[in-house]
Amino acid sequence: MLIITLSIIGGLIGLAVGGELLVRGAVGISLKAGLSTLVTGVVIVGAATSMPEMVASVQAAMIGSPEIAWGNIVGSNLANTLLILGATALIAPIILSGAGKRDAVSGLVAVILLWGLGLSGMGAVWIGIALLVILAAYIYWRVKHPSKAHDYEEEEEGAPDNIALAIVLFVAGVALLILGGKYLVDGSIQLARIFEIPETVIGLTIVAIGTSLPELAASVAAALKGKSGLAIGNVVGSNVFNLLLIGGATMSITPKAIPYELFDLEWPVLAASAVMLVLLCQFAHKIGRALGVLLLVAFAANTALLFA
Repeated sequence: MLIITLSIIGGLIGLAVGGELLVRGAVGISLKAGLSTLVTGVVIVGAATSMPEMVASVQAAMIGSPEIAWGNIVGSNLANTLLILGATALIAPIILSGAGKRDAVSGLVAVILLWGLGLSGMGAVWIGIALLVILAAYIYWRVKHPSKAHDYEEEEEGAPDNIALAIVLFVAGVALLILGGKYLVDGSIQLARIFEIPETVIGLTIVAIGTSLPELAASVAAALKGKSGLAIGNVVGSNVFNLLLIGGATMSITPKAIPYELFDLEWPVLAASAVMLVLLCQFAHKIGRALGVLLLVAFAANTALLFA
């Protein structure tokens, strides 16, 4: 049991550190390559911040555990929306002012699309490729039609000026992500078998929360700097990448239907949280501390239900 615990903890640390190094290295490389701030934010940062979830889900799919992979996707989005926004709002109100509205709508469309796909019981390589093509179209649209309130520019802080250092950070980040993902997934599977916990539940909780820790740390740090509004941009962007990038990669590697047990409770909760994000971005001026508490309570209640 000690070895399993150390494997999970070591995997989480590897994913957290590796994700941070990857983001800094990727941003440094993109800026030196002359890419615009918008492209860097939407494409480079958007993809890089989803890499912990990506690596964990892909490795789970490769060893024949798509339940962990899809549970991680759903759980990570719930952690983004409920845990990260809730914790950030407790530190400082998140000013919205229309920021993130289009990405929130895109995220809701992706949830509905995958919900229909899951209920159909379909699973095929071409479906995974189609999801990746949809993501590419989304990225192209976002770059060609930038919003007035761009939420990713803060990510340039800490990016190395030296291209060689940026490459080293990028490579080190990739290596740590691969190792961290392997140890986290292996340890989680062993834990599930010992305690006879469904792998889907492990993906929804331990793996999902663990892979969301880098985004949580970044959002809390931004709130402490008085820039809590950055959290909404990070959350809505990460949600879209999680569903289409990681979902597409998982379906391509393991062309099986999305685990049906996710649609009993978790997918409706995911859809409800996506609708809430759209409504908040459309009509609310801010996410205050009271709503932040409600988001955290909802996250805790959902997690408790999974183990009930």
